[in-house]
Amino acid sequence: MSRLFDAYVMVDWSAASKPVTGKNSIWIGILAKDARLKLQYQSVNIETRLKARTFLEGIIAKLTGRGDRVLIGFDFSLGYPAGTADALGLKRDGMAPWQAMHAHLASKMKDRADNSNPRYAIAAGMNYAISKGPFPFWGAPARDVVSTLSDKKPDFEGRDLAEYRLAEMHLRESGRAQPKSVWQLAYTGSVGSQSLTGIPHVHALRQALPASRVWPFEFEAGDMTEESLEGVQVVFAEIYPSLVKAKPEKGEIPDAAQVREIARYYSDLDEKGLLKGGISTNNSLDEGKISQIQSEEGWILGA
Repeated sequence: MSRLFDAYVMVDWSAASKPVTGKNSIWIGILAKDARLKLQYQSVNIETRLKARTFLEGIIAKLTGRGDRVLIGFDFSLGYPAGTADALGLKRDGMAPWQAMHAHLASKMKDRADNSNPRYAIAAGMNYAISKGPFPFWGAPARDVVSTLSDKKPDFEGRDLAEYRLAEMHLRESGRAQPKSVWQLAYTGSVGSQSLTGIPHVHALRQALPASRVWPFEFEAGDMTEESLEGVQVVFAEIYPSLVKAKPEKGEIPDAAQVREIARYYSDLDEKGLLKGGISTNNSLDEGKISQIQSEEGWILGA
C-alpha cells in the first residue's frame, strides 16, 4: 500500500516571550527521504517563532520542490470550542468559524523579533468581547491579571462555551491522555498560549501555499485519501505528542524525543494505510458533532 505522504514534519511549539533554546522551546523534527529514498530523521531547535516560520517555509519549499507531499503537525489546538467565533462577534464573510478565528488571531497576534508577544492582552480583550469579564480564557501571571483575565479558572458550568473541545473530551474519557483546555494560558501542560501564538503562523503558511490544506477542516468528514489529496502538497494538522511514549536518549531534551517519536508514529501509520484521518471515537459521533468538529473545533490526528 502506497503512502499518502513522503515527509513528516512535527513541530513542538513554544509561547516563550524571549528567545530560548533547549527545554520548553521550539523543536522541529523532519522525517524525510534521503538520496536513496530511505526515510531519515533530523531535528532543529529554533529560538523564536518568526525564525521557526522562516525555517518551515524553507523546508516546505525544499520538500515540495522535489515533489514530496508533506504532513506538518503542530502540538497545539487548531480550533476552539463550538460557538467561539459567534461569541466573539466575528464577521464571517462566507468563512467557516475556524477560518474566521484563524484570521482574527492573525490580525491581533504579532510576534516581534525578540519573541515578545501580547497574548495575555489579546486574551483579556477576547474575554471582554465574550463575557465582559474573566471568561473563558484564564491562567495569567500576576503581572497580567486584569478585570477580564484571571489567574484562576472560571466556572464553566451552564455557560455557552464549553471548557473542552470534543477531541479533548474523547481523549480524557478514553483514558489515553489528559489534554488541557485551550482556554488555559499557563501552568503545567497548558496549551492555550501556544494556540494563541501558533495559529497566526499556521494561517500565514496556509495563505501563502494554495496547494496546502488544514486537516480536518478542509477534508470532508476528515478523510484523507489519494482522491481528496489530489493536487495537495502540504497538510497542516493538530498533533498530541503524548499519544506516544518517547524515551529521551542520553543527554536528549524530552521535547526533542517527542517530536522524533511522533514523526515516526505518523510515518508508521501511513505505511500501514492507517493515516486516513477519519474523525471517529469508540462511540459514533452524530452528524451534529461531526459538523461541530469540521466547522470550528478541529480534531487531533490519530486520536
